[in-house]
Amino acid sequence: MRKGIAIAALAAAFATTPALAQSAPGGLYIGALAGYEGIDVEAQDGSASADADSVVYGISAGYDLSLGSAFVGIEGEISTSDGTTEFPASFGGARDGLEANGQYYVGARAGFALTPGITAYGKAGYTALDTSAFTQSGSLDELKDNAGGFRFGGGVQIGLPGPLEARVEYRRSRYDDAASPDFGETTTDQVVVGLGVRF
Repeated sequence: MRKGIAIAALAAAFATTPALAQSAPGGLYIGALAGYEGIDVEAQDGSASADADSVVYGISAGYDLSLGSAFVGIEGEISTSDGTTEFPASFGGARDGLEANGQYYVGARAGFALTPGITAYGKAGYTALDTSAFTQSGSLDELKDNAGGFRFGGGVQIGLPGPLEARVEYRRSRYDDAASPDFGETTTDQVVVGLGVRF
């Protein structure tokens, strides 16, 4: 399901090709975002996996340098979600669940104008994830940690009246060693919509 959503989002972002050179937006911007997140956690020994769906929301800000019909820029984001994964009872690890909390991202993006007011872009950068590992029995204290990783994605942004703009974006993040030695690779897939103001 998550892979289907991701493919649809990328297709929407890049299916159209520019017929004529258009001007890409530039300058500072700040915005809010919200959407879907799917999180998947693998056991360190590969014996089990767990996944969950949730809502993700946050704020982003950045700067784009217009290069005529293209642009390059930098971007930062703070977001949060409430996805909680639970391993099956057969999992022999000391902890049997992982809760995702705050997420932080800083990276670069680049794109090109498709039509007046519509721009496609790709992005990549560093991301970090706050997590809490737990047991259903409560016999062990929650273990909180911050896992670093890599995020990539793409989308389209649409100019609205005045300084407003909207975007639709897919992104995938990969984190290693989240919260506990029992947990191996953790990945998130997100499809979000955003509304921002450009200065």
